[in-house]
Amino acid sequence: MTAPQEPPGPRLARQVLEPLKRAFVGKDDVVDLLGVALVAGENLFLLGPPGTAKSALVHALGRRLGGRTFDYLLTRFTEPSELFGPFDIRRLREGDLVTNTEGMLPEADLVFLDELLNANSAILNSLLTVLNERAFRRGRETRALPTLAVVGASNHLPEDDALGALYDRFLLRARCDNVPEDRLAEVLEAGWTLEARRDDAPTVSVDEVRALQARLREVDLAEVRAPLAALVRRLRAAGIAVSDRRAVKLQRLVAASALLCGRGAARRSDLWVVRHVWDTEEQVEVLAALVQDALGDAPAAPGDHPRAASAAPDAEALARDLEGLERRMGEAPPTAERAALRDRLGALAARCPWVRDDDQRAALERRVEALWPRLAPDAP
Repeated sequence: MTAPQEPPGPRLARQVLEPLKRAFVGKDDVVDLLGVALVAGENLFLLGPPGTAKSALVHALGRRLGGRTFDYLLTRFTEPSELFGPFDIRRLREGDLVTNTEGMLPEADLVFLDELLNANSAILNSLLTVLNERAFRRGRETRALPTLAVVGASNHLPEDDALGALYDRFLLRARCDNVPEDRLAEVLEAGWTLEARRDDAPTVSVDEVRALQARLREVDLAEVRAPLAALVRRLRAAGIAVSDRRAVKLQRLVAASALLCGRGAARRSDLWVVRHVWDTEEQVEVLAALVQDALGDAPAAPGDHPRAASAAPDAEALARDLEGLERRMGEAPPTAERAALRDRLGALAARCPWVRDDDQRAALERRVEALWPRLAPDAP
């Protein structure tokens, strides 16, 4: 008897995503979001400092898919030809404005744009068209792009409206930081192994991913549509902007989560993806708590996505962070350092209300209140 064939979504997770998690220590959440972006045909924004394997992750994903990857470091002076290619000189002599896109963004299956928010007005409209429509337009020239997903990265968030429009086209957002100190030895070993050998030969083709994307519309969303609508209303009430356009596109992420788990119907647990639609870092904990309420307290069921597990703040980790902050404060921190310490305490304070245990939450909030006076501008 022939063994049943593994569905394409779980095969993508097993043969592509799981090896990436083993190769890139501490990047499980980013890898899972790459998988969702890939299947949903959406864009992922990574916030974090240089040197945290963002570009390497995208290139490794491209190799495992046997796809073409284009990456570029944007500056304020980047010109369209650096991304899309120069005009074809031979055709230009004949009076035709045709772009030679060989090896450039319009021919890539995966695109990584580092320092995305350095984009200038010369390339902004072209990038928006790539992100929105998967199309390239230049003069009278228009062509559809093979792009499966675009990953953008920056070490800061947008500060003006023009770049805000670019940022808004990245439906998924995630932090990509250096791994915790206690896992540094694992990073060194994995990095050494990754440089010594390449075990990421193609296992799933880009055509198979395109076929998986085509199945998104077949996913039954009946079970999650009402809970998703209720969650969006709660997000808006909490001050997290979710436009109607973004709310509709969230369904693609939910369907992608279901397909990666081998299901043709979405479950409430697939709403975990909504944790990653924040606009500012201050919204991360609020989103996590609201999404956790939407998921409910039901135990994990077979076939749930692994990211559906609780993401409520860890009370013990918060306590350790407060202890570290208190040590930095010392007896009387210099006035110049107090502003930075106040910002850090404010970020920790914003996480405390979302701790699920009442006693732990109260203890953490008392500790925060005791620290505020020591950081007042006029404190001795």
